[in-house]
Amino acid sequence: MALLPNERLPNERLPNERRMSAALTASRGAAPVGEPRRGAIRSLLRGIGSTFEWIFGVVTLIGGLAFLATIPILQFLSLGYLLESGGRIARSGRMRDGFVGVRKAARVGGIVLGAWLLLLPLRLVSSMATSAQIIDPDGSIAQRWARATLILAILLGIHIALACARGGRLRHFFWPFTHPFWFIGRLRRGGYFAEARDAVWDFVVGLRLPHYFWLGFRGYVGALAWIFVPVSLIAAGRHAPLLGFIGALLLGIVVLYLPFLHMRLAAENRFRAMFEVRAVRRLFQRAPWAFAFALLIALASALPLYLLKIEMIPREAAWLPSLVFVMFIYPARFLAGWAYGRAAHRETPRHWFFRWTGRLAMLPVVSFYVLIVYFTQFTAWDGIYSLYEQHAFLLPVPFLGM
Repeated sequence: MALLPNERLPNERLPNERRMSAALTASRGAAPVGEPRRGAIRSLLRGIGSTFEWIFGVVTLIGGLAFLATIPILQFLSLGYLLESGGRIARSGRMRDGFVGVRKAARVGGIVLGAWLLLLPLRLVSSMATSAQIIDPDGSIAQRWARATLILAILLGIHIALACARGGRLRHFFWPFTHPFWFIGRLRRGGYFAEARDAVWDFVVGLRLPHYFWLGFRGYVGALAWIFVPVSLIAAGRHAPLLGFIGALLLGIVVLYLPFLHMRLAAENRFRAMFEVRAVRRLFQRAPWAFAFALLIALASALPLYLLKIEMIPREAAWLPSLVFVMFIYPARFLAGWAYGRAAHRETPRHWFFRWTGRLAMLPVVSFYVLIVYFTQFTAWDGIYSLYEQHAFLLPVPFLGM
């Protein structure tokens, strides 16, 4: 059958109509027919990369907190971060809010790891130059190794600087350029140094180091005010057993409230909150078993460190027990914040059965913890002074005397 010039088959489209249909399909978010869905693949790869970055950030964060815990004064930063993590969970009731600054930690960890990997060849060449210098100080081989060390140090320094300029991610240290003349082109556009200065400043300010330090300092002072008298009475119990018994009883009472008083301080950012016992009692009535479980984890997480205090650990290895501490106490802070937030978001107390069973469940946990603390004065390397190192409440460092 012959068709007229302006006629077409029912399923046939003119070229303009096909182009308009393809454009409409693309505007709706669907890939045109016959083209691969590259957007889905890129999204999948981006998600995998983001997940690995987050995991790497958590590992870096734990290592950084353990490192800070071994440095005097900077220990307050570590304690402040742990309190802030629990306080955010206490305010929102969501566990994911406790992972504060994980992406920034991943960026810092990437810079440290990338620079460390790049400096490995320099260490090798430097060791060869040192050996040549010892064998033949005035020889030509020693001079060549010295020149090679200097040239490699300059090249690696430029490489590390360019990697940091590109953003400081780990992949930038393996190839810091978009193309070989990226940095020159960026300088020609102008304003690079001002932007880099502002970006570094914003990154440092975003770390909120003064806030963590001040929060950690107040948390330390508040906890010390609570435990000083009971622990001192326990220490005096060597010569007066009755005082030791009274101190143990007072310490057991303090331990019941102190983890949640810490969370109240972090949640409300008020030092007076460290002493609002009645408020914590009211919150306990709304989530008694959550409080009991959080207290169990908090006290159980502190006990392994008392085993490490039996023998003196060299100062060079001080970060190892600190790493153990952070790995145990970090989840304990999360659970304390979760219990506090669970109670804060409820308006009515639980049934009396749950309240009393929650109290009864706390008593053996607290009694066992106080018993262990009492006998540490006889087993710890520092003797009586170890009683004041209450790892679950004070500075996140196992050995203050190291």
